[in-house]
Amino acid sequence: MIARYTRPEMGRIWSDENKYRCWLRVEIAASQALAKAGMVPQEAADAIRDKGDFTVARINEIEAEVRHDVIAFTTTVAEYIGPESRWLHYGLTSTDVVDTAQALQLKEASAIIRAGIVRLGEVLRARALEFKHTPTIGRTHGVHAEPTTFGLKLLLWYSETQRNLVRFDAAAEELRVGKLSGAVGTFGHLKPEHEEAICAELGLTPVAIATQVVQRDRHAAYVATLAVLVSTLDKIATEVRHLQRTEVREAEEFFSEKQKGSSAMPHKRNPIVSEQISGLARVVRGNAQTAFENVALWHERDISHSSAERVILPDSTILADYLLAKTATLIEKLMVYPARMMKNLESTGGLIFSGQLLLDLAESGMLREDAYRLVQGHAMRSWKEELVFKDEVAKEPEITGRLSPEKLARAFDYSRQLANVDAIFARVLGAS
Repeated sequence: MIARYTRPEMGRIWSDENKYRCWLRVEIAASQALAKAGMVPQEAADAIRDKGDFTVARINEIEAEVRHDVIAFTTTVAEYIGPESRWLHYGLTSTDVVDTAQALQLKEASAIIRAGIVRLGEVLRARALEFKHTPTIGRTHGVHAEPTTFGLKLLLWYSETQRNLVRFDAAAEELRVGKLSGAVGTFGHLKPEHEEAICAELGLTPVAIATQVVQRDRHAAYVATLAVLVSTLDKIATEVRHLQRTEVREAEEFFSEKQKGSSAMPHKRNPIVSEQISGLARVVRGNAQTAFENVALWHERDISHSSAERVILPDSTILADYLLAKTATLIEKLMVYPARMMKNLESTGGLIFSGQLLLDLAESGMLREDAYRLVQGHAMRSWKEELVFKDEVAKEPEITGRLSPEKLARAFDYSRQLANVDAIFARVLGAS
């Protein structure tokens, strides 16, 4: 488990104490449901509920001898219950308890992650509105392309976060399931209605069909969804890292007065949070590959998935929670420099308006191929000789003969290309 990145509430969920508490919840729900069905004495079910307990230390002590965690657990709980413990774990196999209890842990973890996605969305939405009409240069292939706004950049991330929320809700719901159908999923000792009653008590849905285990395509989809989620966070962090480059410096991470950037260079202000987000996102994506490998098990089950899940499920949920919180704070405190954005936007002397000039010339009656060749010629010369493109085309008779000074000036008006920003925001956020 990645303890360093574990926030307290998520850490509690994956503690041994909580894991065994969830196991006990399943055992208690099972005994109560079976008592109502007349299969277990009610007084025994009540004893299991009222007296059932454990210590992690005692479970570990027994497991060291028997080499079986569920047997160590039931033996420990039985010591607290007394004679009625003969009805504990009645009709169940180990994985009935483990998989169903794991669903309870994942349900708790998913609630925290969902709250993190919602918070990130709220932060992105607020800052998108804040910079809705703040012009900045749009880049393709890392090269200046055409004007955009910083608000649109943030709105794009907000929209992607909403898709992540939909995907996550679906993946989490698929894991809100229980399974108590026995050693090979045939209900050899219980009946389907018993499973339904137990799951209802736990707030879970029974799987329609299982082997000894809940099928791992569900878990693979869940971890894969977390991998997509943290890839969005990586995407955001990567852009912040780019924006913080000395040559760009349009935005940067918050840097406190007492913070240090380098042991050797006092001037350094490094994007350490963004780099951490990008680095840890790789761990979750790697865990997704392991989740895929867990889908194919031998016959009705083997145990190869179990050891891996003890790592990838806690680590993936812990990291998703941590990275969501980090990214929300990153954006919330992000230092934004509109003046630098405008300076960068204007730094190429109007080259970024070549596309609009091309369209205006075509509209004036010039063949598009001729217009492209004419505009590109001036653009390449301006690049090479570091000329002001806007001034150079204003000297070109083939252009001035077709476009009046007013029309030529309008070709270089960034507000013209940003006229539909409000419409894009309305598409994403609604008319309000």
